[in-house]
Amino acid sequence: MKKIYFLSDAHLGAKTLKDPLEYERRLVRFLDQIKEDAGAIYLLGDIIDFWFEFKTVVPRGFTRFFGKIAELTDRGIEVHWFTGNHDIWLFDYLPAETGVIIHQQALITQINGKTFFLAHGDGLGDDSNSYKIMSGFFRNRFCQRLFAMVHPRWSVAFAHKWSQHSRETGGEEPKYMGEDREHLVKFARAYLQDHNVDYFIFGHRHIMLDLMLSRESRLLIVGDWINYFSYAVMEGDEVWLEQFEPEEPVRDTDTRNISIAF
Repeated sequence: MKKIYFLSDAHLGAKTLKDPLEYERRLVRFLDQIKEDAGAIYLLGDIIDFWFEFKTVVPRGFTRFFGKIAELTDRGIEVHWFTGNHDIWLFDYLPAETGVIIHQQALITQINGKTFFLAHGDGLGDDSNSYKIMSGFFRNRFCQRLFAMVHPRWSVAFAHKWSQHSRETGGEEPKYMGEDREHLVKFARAYLQDHNVDYFIFGHRHIMLDLMLSRESRLLIVGDWINYFSYAVMEGDEVWLEQFEPEEPVRDTDTRNISIAF
């Protein structure tokens, strides 16, 4: 039986990465390794740190990654890409050129007889006005058209600078805050009041978490490809978290702190 893979938050091209090209190569090595046994791959958002498709041009870079994705889809492997809060502006270029299936919203689907709730995770369980305003601004088609009118020399540079500043001032590496404070945990518990879900799988939080919500339901947050090089894999009806090449950190310091709760 083919395996199903879930990963998130590679942030390819981020200016805060020590060696952005090495991060991309590592992700490509992983995709190349799983191509023989993968039935489907779910990219749960923020795979690219910034992406905006203009009408006739696209950003430079990511050649190795896009080429590997095209190879996978040419082999008949479904690759699903969920937009996150960094790669929210995915439109028609990547589906046409690489064959990925884009999801702008959460997806509830059946995989191997199990019900999955899949999403990047931003905004779920978060009712703050600041998030609603920012998300509404980024998703507004008129605002997108205005952004597209600015020359990429300035607009793309501004976006990367904003992302870099946000990450540099964001404090320490994210830690698991406990069931009563994690927005995604609270969202999943509330959703289970009216729906049956076997697995909730999210990205966004940059932590590795495998949490039993009930006797029948689990929540997994798949970590990232900055600190953990982590992913979730399903084989048959079993789902678990893994790390790829964890013994070869490419950061200046290895500050990993895996937060796993059962």
